[in-house]
Amino acid sequence: MLMLYNFMLIFMFISGLYVFCSMHKHLLLTLLSIEFLVLVLFLSFFYFLMNYMYNMYFILVFLTLSVCEGALGLSILVSLIRCHGNDNINSLSPLSW
Repeated sequence: MLMLYNFMLIFMFISGLYVFCSMHKHLLLTLLSIEFLVLVLFLSFFYFLMNYMYNMYFILVFLTLSVCEGALGLSILVSLIRCHGNDNINSLSPLSW
């Protein structure tokens, strides 16, 4: 069971990285894949802390930082859409005007 759980976490992390690398031109999908990677890291961090009987305050710090990261990404997305009209990264290049 332990090996299956580790394989699932590794597969989820690799698939999140693949989506992050393949959707690098679309900002909303990039932010969603980053949030997915944060969730996978949260699961693996929680699993690690439960296995070795560590204190769970680290989880609260990690969740606080991940919420701040998500809010910062959404604020960047909103400012980009207000300035340029869509969330494609190609629209920011002066060559595409």
